[in-house]
Amino acid sequence: MNRFSEIKSLVDELEVDMEKFYSKNNKTAGTRARKLLQDLKKLAQEVRIDIQEKKKD
Repeated sequence: MNRFSEIKSLVDELEVDMEKFYSKNNKTAGTRARKLLQDLKKLAQEVRIDIQEKKKD
């Protein structure tokens, strides 16, 4: 469940930067948002692999 907390934390951070990018046209926030999305993708893939391994056991 620790990874779930990490995912929630990333999504919370992402929400702030997405708001700044879309409403205030802050380009730096867009860069941070893209990085956070990449981190989220990586973490989600790790969780998917972990779940698949546990299903096999």
